[in-house]
Amino acid sequence: RIQAATVTAWLLLQGCAVNGKRVFSVIGGGCRGTDALSRVHFVSRRFIIDLSYSTHFMDFKGSSIPSSMKKLVVTKLIPTPGDGDLLVRNRFVGINASDINYSAVRYDPMGKPPFDAGFEGIGEVVGLGLSASARYTISDTVAYFADGAFAEYTVIPMIKTVPVPAVKPEFLSLLLSGATGETVLVTAAAGGTGPFAVQFAKQAGCHVVGTCSSNEKAGFLKTVGCDRPVNYTSEDLSATLRKEYPQGLDVVYESIGGRIFDMAVNNLANKGRLIVIGFISGYQMASGVPTVKGGTLPMKLLQKSASVRGFFLPHFLSDYKETMGSMMQMFAKGKLVCEVDCGDMAPEGRFVGLESVLRAVDYMYAGKNVGKVVVEVTPPSLDSKL
Repeated sequence: RIQAATVTAWLLLQGCAVNGKRVFSVIGGGCRGTDALSRVHFVSRRFIIDLSYSTHFMDFKGSSIPSSMKKLVVTKLIPTPGDGDLLVRNRFVGINASDINYSAVRYDPMGKPPFDAGFEGIGEVVGLGLSASARYTISDTVAYFADGAFAEYTVIPMIKTVPVPAVKPEFLSLLLSGATGETVLVTAAAGGTGPFAVQFAKQAGCHVVGTCSSNEKAGFLKTVGCDRPVNYTSEDLSATLRKEYPQGLDVVYESIGGRIFDMAVNNLANKGRLIVIGFISGYQMASGVPTVKGGTLPMKLLQKSASVRGFFLPHFLSDYKETMGSMMQMFAKGKLVCEVDCGDMAPEGRFVGLESVLRAVDYMYAGKNVGKVVVEVTPPSLDSKL
């Protein structure tokens, strides 16, 4: 029940008539009046807020209240590791051509957004489950190949991680790019995976041909053992292969697709093998798949007893840890070069922070990178080990 005194007080504040006499607001201003109840004189002042219903009691003009504002909203709780999981604070994450196919749901047509992106990361363990504590402890450094790497923190099953001696992007470059295969002709040889294919082929005693798009990249390929870098922007790749390798190519490590795939098939030697590890020339198309001359493929393979097979790393995870261990030993002994490109020469500078992931992807697709493209997620000052 509203008390009469309360109503009277409200009317007084509004400057309304009480008992037939006009009173002035005690918070209004500009003229003098007399309280109708007590006859006490007071000086009214102008209103400091607008009490009209039309503006919902908000003084937009007097207080300069903006029409919009910013606020922080919690949409997801910090991930918590399960019994066999690690919570990793990512320091570096790797950029791959397949990021576009994955985000376009081409690997899993049944997938629907939202979903986490990114395949590989390296960082520091900041939380772990009970079972995982038998192998790891807080502050250990690990690398991993798993979904959801494009984040400041990621929960990773322990079985998908590999311990590394330090948080260095060179170790990150081994995760996906160094575990892909061997070759004689390496397409996109100066990219993320190509330099490893060149080095493994050389260590197997092969003569290595590598394609690239600049003289700078050709120079880099020579430093990792490539016998014949071919800058396809300044020389005809098809003519070079026919002239210098008339007997054909025994193994092709192919990541471009389209006309390069057709050219590689045409230059296979008898019993030659072509390994498809990607087809980047089509990733930015609506279909994601570049056109090839597939109609004549069976005949060409039969004539040479040649073969084409795919290599998709997730299908070979049973061999992953052993291969990674061997490559890390090679790197530690100086027998393997791990070239990384953090965007230091990019127009907008080094790739730092998750907001740089899209810029790093564009940089890679523009063919500007030499080596593995890597984004630094966490600044060095936050990493106690550096």
